[in-house]
Amino acid sequence: MKPGINMEFIRCEDKSFAAGVERAAAIGYKFIEPMVHNGRELLSEAGYFHSVSMDEEPLFIRDICERNGVQCSGLSAHTPLMRPEIAVPYLEKAIRFVKAMGAPVINTDEGIRPEWLDDDEVWHVMRYVFKKVLPIAERYGIAIGIEPHQSLSKTTSGLLRIATLVDSPMLRVNYDTGNAFLGGEDPYAGLEAVGGRVVHIHAKDISIQHAEAEKGKVTGTPVGCACGDGVIDWARVVRILKAHGFNGVLSVECGTPLQAERSLQHLNEVIAHA
Repeated sequence: MKPGINMEFIRCEDKSFAAGVERAAAIGYKFIEPMVHNGRELLSEAGYFHSVSMDEEPLFIRDICERNGVQCSGLSAHTPLMRPEIAVPYLEKAIRFVKAMGAPVINTDEGIRPEWLDDDEVWHVMRYVFKKVLPIAERYGIAIGIEPHQSLSKTTSGLLRIATLVDSPMLRVNYDTGNAFLGGEDPYAGLEAVGGRVVHIHAKDISIQHAEAEKGKVTGTPVGCACGDGVIDWARVVRILKAHGFNGVLSVECGTPLQAERSLQHLNEVIAHA
């Protein structure tokens, strides 16, 4: 089990992906989780945002990581699963991109639910997306990690239903501790329930003030506080993961480089004593 860092930590400084990778390595991280997008995006092009276009050559992006002594743990590749015309080509592209990056997983959630889909149709549409995309994921050996983050996946039962719509070893879970907590779930019971399916972790802690303001009112949040400064018991999380045989990356989702430093120190101590 190893700590990593989601590249959101550098967003507050309006830095490029390359600058973020360099900072992550300087802090001491060995794994990073890029966010990707389609097409061209002005802020990324100008070096003010960390997201990476999947129109770029992935091997050149991998070179940036290797020059800084870090590896990619997975891709933050969120797409609306209930919009097949968007989700299918996007996920197929992300699978090929992450394979070239040398990482084993792309992470997504179901996205915003379209108003025109009823309670029954949502599951059929997502199943269609998975039936189309998973053969490619299986061929490339890339897992699709479903994250608790929206109206359906915010509950453990909803998350499990999405993650079992198709019987495939590549349909897995990217468990986000902070999103589960804010959505009103017990993150430890939820992690126990999905533990055998977990392929990647978003290590997100939630400050006491944040918890008091938003718990039960939202389905997630972009970033949390430093791991160890909030409400999540990381020793308990690591024990649960260890019991389920998880040996992957705890990808920290925090808002600043200072929080990234504090998170790395705390997680290293917790893992060392687990």
